[in-house]
Amino acid sequence: MSTAEKLVRQSVSLPARVARQVKSLAKTGNTSANRIIVDLIESGIEARERERKRFFELADRLARSSDAKEHERLKEELARMTFGE
Repeated sequence: MSTAEKLVRQSVSLPARVARQVKSLAKTGNTSANRIIVDLIESGIEARERERKRFFELADRLARSSDAKEHERLKEELARMTFGE
């Protein structure tokens, strides 16, 4: 996060178990719990964006695929991404 970026104060209620994990990570990393929460949120947003990009890449490959086995494999992978195991 750049220092010039405008900050917006938010209030978040965490389950006790998660709050303990955040405090532990902060202590281990010698930083604030707030910094850990921001880092985790940013990482989660990036991971979700990567997953979205991967989904569309697979969908494009599926649309272009003429190989039946590849077609089935891509459909199964897309189903796992969408619905889980």
